[in-house]
Amino acid sequence: MSGAEGQIAMDQANLIWIAPAVLGLLGALLVIGGVVRLFKSPLGGVVRAVSGSALLGAGAAVGLLGLNIQTYQRLSYEQPVAEITLRQTGPQAYIATVRQADLSAKEYEILGDQWQLDARVLKWKPWANVVGLDASYRLERLSGRYADVAAERTAPRSVHQLAANPGLDLWALAQEYGKTVPVVDTLYGSGAYMPMADGASYQVTMSQSGLVARPSNTQAQQAVATWK
Repeated sequence: MSGAEGQIAMDQANLIWIAPAVLGLLGALLVIGGVVRLFKSPLGGVVRAVSGSALLGAGAAVGLLGLNIQTYQRLSYEQPVAEITLRQTGPQAYIATVRQADLSAKEYEILGDQWQLDARVLKWKPWANVVGLDASYRLERLSGRYADVAAERTAPRSVHQLAANPGLDLWALAQEYGKTVPVVDTLYGSGAYMPMADGASYQVTMSQSGLVARPSNTQAQQAVATWK
């Protein structure tokens, strides 16, 4: 990530936390002012305290949404999101080393003939793009696939979760309430899969249209060339 891109990402992250901080500060001031005013004007004090509590609650909700949004990565152009390298340990059994962007490498056991990477994408409303929110993605899971459909139904499965889901789940809210979530334009899932071979390495990128996987060494190129 270049310095300019890093600064944009930092600005977007700061923007996400400004709103709950402002709401929380205003709410706290109103609550304090309401408590003080109770001794002079009980009704006015109660109104201020209730208004302040509502703002504090709104700030907390926005903060939890911000926490969830932080699990997504910015998507402004086709960019590398993961490198997957395979080591065969047995018949239809592999160890996949996955290195996500800005994260350390992790190993996962994958069973089958192909690996599959799944992601979810959040696309924001145009006005949200103007204030600095780019489309965002999150890698969800890595799994194994079998070339034979019968084996896919009966053979052992291997599925690994790649991301946590803290705070308020914006994806679930957008699915449930649709147009009542004003900042989300659309959301969709994307997946890519490729054949597995000992020593094969693949580069996975994300674009506005979804995940794209490409072989990045000779073993992977040979596996793709003989893929049936």
